[in-house]
Amino acid sequence: MKRSYYANTIKQFLQDSDSSILGELVRHHEFALEDLQRNAWINQIQILKQLFVGHRENTFILFEYAIPRMGKRVDIILLIKGAVFVLEFKVGEKKYSNYAIEQALDYSLDLKNFHEQSHHRHIIPIVAATEAPPVHNTLTSYDDLVHSPLRANKNNLKLVLHEVSAHIPESTIDFTSWQESVYKPTPTIIEAAQALYKGHDVNGGRW
Repeated sequence: MKRSYYANTIKQFLQDSDSSILGELVRHHEFALEDLQRNAWINQIQILKQLFVGHRENTFILFEYAIPRMGKRVDIILLIKGAVFVLEFKVGEKKYSNYAIEQALDYSLDLKNFHEQSHHRHIIPIVAATEAPPVHNTLTSYDDLVHSPLRANKNNLKLVLHEVSAHIPESTIDFTSWQESVYKPTPTIIEAAQALYKGHDVNGGRW
């Protein structure tokens, strides 16, 4: 499974034509491509290009990043100042559904607990419902540095990203190492699994 359909620096993303980026996404898509998916990608490309015009930070973008344990892909991953932004795009949506919010959080928790290069990083899930009204977000982080899901639309996504990144300590990140990270449970997950295992009489049963 290819880790992402398209991955690059923001600088190169801005230089690549919309059609070439779309071509990469289509080429790596594993299923029959529907117009709905193609149009969603086109909208995401256009929104994100407008968002990052003039951006000079060391930022990386990944489209359709694989979450192997879940057998799914994240719409967009942004690596900004060493933090991991997990974007669940809902193109054309006028509300922030609970399903989308839970989906973004599930992806973030999976990265935190099973993606080795994300174990010690701030991870921020964001639902980007393009046509939804703006809402007030409160930036809160759990003990494991996974943040509570945020909500944004196509007009204020840039502001949300800026506000969050301004409050998170900056760190370096190796783009290649992050993208190719092995899936490895955190010690906390291993300990929980061991405790669960010890709680069962594994020797007493019979197949």
